[in-house]
Amino acid sequence: MRLTTVTRMTLPPGRLSSFVVRTGETPGRRLPVSFDQRRHVGEGQRPGSWMAVSFRLPVGVEREQLASAWMRVIARHGTFRTAFRPGDDGPALHEVDVESGAWTQHPVAPGRTAREVVRDVFDEACAPYQAPSYRLCLLEPHDETEGGVVVIGADHSHVDMWSWHVVIRDLLAAIDEPDVCGEPAAPFAEHTDLLERMPPAPSHVSERWEAILAAEAGAMPLFPLPLGDVSSPRRAVVEVRDVLDSAELRRFDAAASALSVRAIALAMSVLTRVTRTLADAPLRAVFPVHSRHDHRWHDAVGWFITNAVIESDDDDPAACAASVKEAMALGSYPLAPILAPYGGMPVRPGMFALSWLDVRRMTMPTDPELEIQHVSAAIDVDGVMIWFTATRNGLQLRSRYPDTPEARANVGAWLDALEAGLEDAAAR
Repeated sequence: MRLTTVTRMTLPPGRLSSFVVRTGETPGRRLPVSFDQRRHVGEGQRPGSWMAVSFRLPVGVEREQLASAWMRVIARHGTFRTAFRPGDDGPALHEVDVESGAWTQHPVAPGRTAREVVRDVFDEACAPYQAPSYRLCLLEPHDETEGGVVVIGADHSHVDMWSWHVVIRDLLAAIDEPDVCGEPAAPFAEHTDLLERMPPAPSHVSERWEAILAAEAGAMPLFPLPLGDVSSPRRAVVEVRDVLDSAELRRFDAAASALSVRAIALAMSVLTRVTRTLADAPLRAVFPVHSRHDHRWHDAVGWFITNAVIESDDDDPAACAASVKEAMALGSYPLAPILAPYGGMPVRPGMFALSWLDVRRMTMPTDPELEIQHVSAAIDVDGVMIWFTATRNGLQLRSRYPDTPEARANVGAWLDALEAGLEDAAAR
């Protein structure tokens, strides 16, 4: 499994098509909108608001088999039967009827690549107010001894990275057993409703949010080194680094265990030390955390990610473990009332966010033969985003930051020091 972007994803030569489903024109029941959905969709109709996954099919799967299986996945997961419409008080989410569609061809003109065409398809089909705002593409290789490659894109308001593994599992199961009807999964809208009805966050949680935002002048954390002029979004620089191989990651895990912490805490220790050394500042970043705390959400598709913040000024691994635990707690309560005094999530150019995902802890498909690629859209950016992904193949680091001379120098140096620190921790 690899994290990549649509400008870098790997697709074999072949014939590209997509399966277009239809939705009824009359919206159905109105559903609750989560804090993050409202913020995301509220930015309006635009290209590049999607995320995607690709994986390899078994040899011999026909297009109609795939289409039928895909319709069963849509039927199982409620978020694929919803669509957003502009409303008087912001984005409105409604149930929609989804009808089976048809395949359409996407010729790849000379001088272009299949991934460029996929990007065009998703930029148009997977925008926030499209109905539906997802699309399944199929790349059928010229080499008939190879299985096809499925690429599914959806507006981020309906999926997160975990969701794609659920989709892959359910799609493959529906192909293997076409006569077996799975039970509907718990709908994401129900999760939103339950979150909204939670009691307010305890005072110490709200106070901690206030303290962290106050340290950043009332906004979400910024990258601690200069990025140059990011008053408007710039073309993104994307780096993908294979930091630790499988053996090195096992040693990294063992080093963490010897310190009675998890791997994420040891990684945060390295991050804290690097940030203090290079920027003379504490590690402070937006820290996405999942909200699939109840087991029924483990098999559901939706945007089960909310934003927390992490602050660490002590590189002792035990202290970093406490910082991770605190960040998880900060993201365990509805954000709307906490951030209401700031007018919502207070974002400004230069925001710094980092994410940690250990797919080895998941029970979903991650088999190497699936050749899974998590695919981000290509967009302009004004901040820094770091993704860590731990798999059976090792630890991968993907970064995205604005293409300015200052960001290339400062983020690049920070990443170099981080990579060296992680390697050193694994070698001890």
